[in-house]
Amino acid sequence: MLDFIYENGLTGLFIGISTFIIIGVFHPIVIKSEYYLGTRCWWFFLILGILGIICSLHIQDVIISSMLGVFSFSSFWTILELFEQRDRVIKGWFPMNKKREPEYKKYMEKKANNANR
Repeated sequence: MLDFIYENGLTGLFIGISTFIIIGVFHPIVIKSEYYLGTRCWWFFLILGILGIICSLHIQDVIISSMLGVFSFSSFWTILELFEQRDRVIKGWFPMNKKREPEYKKYMEKKANNANR
């Protein structure tokens, strides 16, 4: 399949479409991860990103290396989005996991204390 893409000059188009899909897949991952695990799972995405970069640097194929690079930086971006998702939940834009309500309250108190300084 990669030979077909290379031979027909579809490399850029394939990378673009794949990037769009990877980013689209990460959107619900952020929402579900924050809902069930909170922000404490950020380190998992850091490890995924680092592993993706290492793999990307060791693969010669441009398409596969590019996809691993996109995956890596989508993982890194997910770390930021987890924390922003928590703020969106607190604003009421997304549902709050009732089992983690004390965690949200603790965060809101800490945020309020920092604002009063």
